[in-house]
Amino acid sequence: MEDIFGISITEWVGYLAMAGLLISFTMKDVKKLRIINTIGCVLFVTYGFMLQISWPIIISNGAIALINLYYLLIKKD
Repeated sequence: MEDIFGISITEWVGYLAMAGLLISFTMKDVKKLRIINTIGCVLFVTYGFMLQISWPIIISNGAIALINLYYLLIKKD
């Protein structure tokens, strides 16, 4: 894959995912936390596939994203 500033696209996706999760935990509003966290989880799932299928990353972050979506879309407070 192509490098940007000497870092592969795969690594960039991983760094963006990590930043999304870290930023989400600074949120005071639970809805915003879940939205940003879901974006980070989706990026981590993408990252897991880009790493030639890393099931622990894909399964754990996919499950967290689904839990967040459940609370955002179905169990609204």
